[in-house]
Order: sequence, then C-alpha cells, then structure tokens
Amino acid sequence: MALSVIGAGFGRTGTTSLKQALEMLGYRPCHHMIEVERDRGQLAYWQAAVAGAPVDWNAVFAGFHAAVDWPACHYWRELAAHWPEAKIILTERPEEQWWESFCNTIKLGMDMRDHLPDPYARAVHVMAHTMIAGQTFHAPLHDRAAAIAAYRRRSAEVRAGIAPERLLVFEIGEGWGPLCRFLGVAEPAAAFPHNNSINAYWKRDRTAR
Repeated sequence: MALSVIGAGFGRTGTTSLKQALEMLGYRPCHHMIEVERDRGQLAYWQAAVAGAPVDWNAVFAGFHAAVDWPACHYWRELAAHWPEAKIILTERPEEQWWESFCNTIKLGMDMRDHLPDPYARAVHVMAHTMIAGQTFHAPLHDRAAAIAAYRRRSAEVRAGIAPERLLVFEIGEGWGPLCRFLGVAEPAAAFPHNNSINAYWKRDRTAR
C-alpha cells in the first residue's frame, strides 16, 4: 500500500485535526505519533531511523494511506521521494502560537520523560527528543530562537523542495475547502474537525499511557 498524502508540518500545527480530516475523506488510517504511542511494534522502526539506519518505508507504513505529524514529518523528503505520486501538505500556524502550544504540550511531556512509569512511553519520548531537539532544532527544547528558526527553515525547505502542484500549504482554520480542492474530493457535510487544543493533547497523552 502506498501513502497518498504526506504531512510535512511540525506537530502542534493542527496535525491531529488533519489526521481526522483525512480519515473522514477516506485516507484511513492516517499515521501520527498516536500510532507510535499505542502500537508497540512501531517504535523500533523510528529508533532505527533516528540512528541513521536504513528504513523499509513500506514496512513502516504498511496499511496506512496517509501520514502526518512527527515522526513521519521528519522524513518528508525521503517519503516524498519514495512515493512520488503522493501529495504533500505543509500545515502551518502563526509561529508564536505554535511555540506556545509546543511548549505546553510536546516540550512539557518530554521534560517529564524520565518520570514516566511505562518504559515504552519513556522510550517513545527519548526517540522523539532525539528527533526534535537533536536533529530538528539542533538545540535544547527550551531554546525558543532555535525552535522558531527550525520552524521557518522547514517551511522554506518544503516550499523549495516540492513542486507547487504537489504541495498544499494549509492552516487548519481554512477548513474543508482548500484541502478538498487539493485532493480532488467532495467536501463532507460534517464540520471540519478541530482537535488541536492543549487539553485534548493531555487527555490523549493519559490515554496512550
């Protein structure tokens, strides 16, 4: 099975909402960090990837039609090359809003990783910390300037690296219209999902543990 949609945007840019929207449009299941948290067969793939080992992307995404959020977005170039027919979505939001949301969710969770009671959950957080702090920000997670620079760099690199007809730069607040036109599908009657709140994140995190 090939990925039809690949998300290149950082976590906390509406990726949970996009996952649900894509699944409502038939691109299900859509891979997200949620899958790594819940499926204990997933972590080894990503540990190998962050270590620089060869990765069988067909095995990683077996059964999936789309992928958004970390860890998949970290490998947007590789995935776009592996599935050249897939469409790329770059989710964005105002950078200060993104930074505040990141600090109150992902950063805070990884700051507490050594205190998690579940060894698997700790291992997921260690992998994610390596990917985000070590390989994306190239700085500690609390370094706002480095994080914002990485956020801007991702936007510039995706825009430069993906052909315009293959790329949608998307803010979740835009709703179904741009997304459905880009994918060539009809707009659902149901409301566009909005599940990007900080409270929703922590509710999900408790469930995953």
